Amino acid sequence: MSPAELLTLLVGTPSVSGEEGPLADLVQSLVAAQGFEVHRQGNNLWFTFGKPGGSRLLLNSHLDTVPPSTGWEGDPFTPVWHGPRLQGLGANDAKGCVAAILLAAFELSKRPLEGEVVVALSAEEETGGQGIATILDQLGPLDGAVVGEPTGLRICAAQRGLLVLKCTARGQSGHVAHAQMLGAENAIHKAARDISRIAAMDFPAHPLLGSQKAQVTQIQGGLRRNQVPDACEFFIDLRTGPDQDHDELAADFQRQLESEVTLHSKRYLPKGTDPAHPIVRAALQAAGKAGPVGSGTTSDWAFLGDIPAVKAGPGDTFRSHRPNEYLTLPELESGAAFYASLVPAFFKMQVPHEA
Repeated sequence: MSPAELLTLLVGTPSVSGEEGPLADLVQSLVAAQGFEVHRQGNNLWFTFGKPGGSRLLLNSHLDTVPPSTGWEGDPFTPVWHGPRLQGLGANDAKGCVAAILLAAFELSKRPLEGEVVVALSAEEETGGQGIATILDQLGPLDGAVVGEPTGLRICAAQRGLLVLKCTARGQSGHVAHAQMLGAENAIHKAARDISRIAAMDFPAHPLLGSQKAQVTQIQGGLRRNQVPDACEFFIDLRTGPDQDHDELAADFQRQLESEVTLHSKRYLPKGTDPAHPIVRAALQAAGKAGPVGSGTTSDWAFLGDIPAVKAGPGDTFRSHRPNEYLTLPELESGAAFYASLVPAFFKMQVPHEA
């Protein structure tokens, strides 16, 4: 099967997050037909090849897509080639990476390798559900990982995490006409003071990710127009760096704000890998890049624990989650060549395991 045929088949099989079953069935069948023993849990698939007992490298990407947005030209679930460009939902994020990893695996499995490769294609990455985190303990020890996401083959050695805080400003209700005489405290006014404080906060810049600001993304308060509000709730979204601890950040927000601060979500942890680690050096060599970059978006890397990893793959992150998403055939072929070059380079650079 040619690269174009494989990508067309993947994109033409709908797999909105939580509904990846048909695509998982298809990929399982394709991989098994190549002679691999395929393991499956839910809609997560994995298989291994190479030399057991040596270093082990994970190649991971995800099968699911977001639902189609408005503005598509034609049916988003029907792949259409426009010259060298395949348009269709998931072509860029991340079925191009899936196709490239599979093509590389099929080629590499015919070569002698100095280590073992684990290919894991996970479900529900877009929703943070029953994906890579649910099968990681079944993959065995891993010395490195590559997370396939559309980065234009730039090597991301740092990835922002996601911290979401729920803040509740408390006040005292009363009739608006009597608010000053009663001394009723307006919860929305208290929240506004806190929101101004949040907007003025600065955080240390990361060498690859740069600086970031906390953003208030939702706010709700008040019951009636003639009643002083006794509660106002708002949410903070902060994209964190590898040198920031989510629990410590939440405690620091609580010290600085009048509102009550509670953790709403902290599971998307920030990640960073030492640029001198073999996984970064091997990826840079395979991609022909001078140095790594950072990524502001989250991915399954957030759930890989302490495994040294990079995020890299064919496509462009700015095409993701947009109408008329596409990937070009040269991008796909370059992605497959990248993964196929990275694997032996990593095993060559990796310190051999002790006997």
